[in-house]
Amino acid sequence: MIISIVRAGWMNLRRDRAAMMLSFIVPVVFFSIFATVFGSRGDSGTSKIKLAVADEDHSERSKELIGGLKSESALTIVESPKDGAKFTAATAEEYVRAGNIAVALVVPKGFGESKLSFYSGAEKKGAAFRLFADTSDPIAPRVVGGLLQKVVMTAAPELMMSSGIDAMDRFAGGLTDAQKATLNGNMDSFHKQRVANPNAKSSTADGLVPIEVSDVLGKTKKNPLVAFYAAGIGVMFLLFTASNAGGALLEESESGTLDRILTTRVTLTTLLLGKLAYLWTLGLVQLVVMFVWGAIAFKLELLKHLGGFAIMALATSLTTAAFGLVLASVSRTRAQLGAISTLTVLTISAIGGSMFPRFLMPESFQKAGLVLFNSWAIDGFTNVFWREAPLSALVTPVAVLIGFAIVFFLSARQLTRRWELA
Repeated sequence: MIISIVRAGWMNLRRDRAAMMLSFIVPVVFFSIFATVFGSRGDSGTSKIKLAVADEDHSERSKELIGGLKSESALTIVESPKDGAKFTAATAEEYVRAGNIAVALVVPKGFGESKLSFYSGAEKKGAAFRLFADTSDPIAPRVVGGLLQKVVMTAAPELMMSSGIDAMDRFAGGLTDAQKATLNGNMDSFHKQRVANPNAKSSTADGLVPIEVSDVLGKTKKNPLVAFYAAGIGVMFLLFTASNAGGALLEESESGTLDRILTTRVTLTTLLLGKLAYLWTLGLVQLVVMFVWGAIAFKLELLKHLGGFAIMALATSLTTAAFGLVLASVSRTRAQLGAISTLTVLTISAIGGSMFPRFLMPESFQKAGLVLFNSWAIDGFTNVFWREAPLSALVTPVAVLIGFAIVFFLSARQLTRRWELA
């Protein structure tokens, strides 16, 4: 009896394509996505961090430092924006603010003449480096800060030596003039050897390099994490709502209601436009409710960005509504719709940036995400709430979303021709 029950269970599962898809295809798809995003790092190491560098010192020592940063395998150094001019502190900060890069380093004026300090307090010496960070990527500034500590020691070890002499003179009872002259002479010889043999390896050392980190985007926000993730979660659940509500077409077809509707003056195009308008308003209300709740419960600055929110909400809900019609038109039964929509929505949400930020993905995945409409929706909301960009910055994502909506609606209209011919 037990064997018969097991056999009957497997036979029922084989006939239920939706259950088969949810049991085997969805887990494999998600395993593949997460393995590609995170597992590939085991082969190629940590993804490189792009670092904008503004050199305000223009000394030989600052050039050595930048050369040392360039030799770091974890970094890709960008010294000028697209127009070709070298970065300044102001342009580097603006480059981060615009979302072109996650972190920028400013080598301070006077770095070439400064010394490392082995003591703290009011007497602490040395010009401070500045890091401009986009904290939506919390990893990049920490990695850059650690590598900067290392490179200052390895790319300019005479700085470490001179600072050590200064500390020894201060805390070890003082050095005689002869001792200072000998040590300084040895340092000069060491520097000449490094210039003559620049490829010689240097030993690493820990040190205290003063670094000032400035959060150029999140510092003015009451709750920066909510501002960043509200878009991703909102778009993902909007997709689920649209796909589920679009299933009313299938229910009408199965019950015969659709045939009766089409015998009246209502054409299939008119019917689809009506369904689109309903799903559009449903998605818009859903976004409004979610963001209002975010403003009340989590201090999301909705009123401050009401215009940008309205534009992106209208465009995003229109596109997701049209996408829901496509999913319903592709499916033959409500069970098929459940399986197809679950697989599709979760997949594009993972790749498009709803589940985890796209900057964590390999570069190929980041580019692939641009062919998905939800990536443009998330980028648009991010421009509004996180980057606080002007409304003109929404032209491109809104245009792309409207283009997707038109393509989705025309596809749904073509796919539903089978109901006219039936």
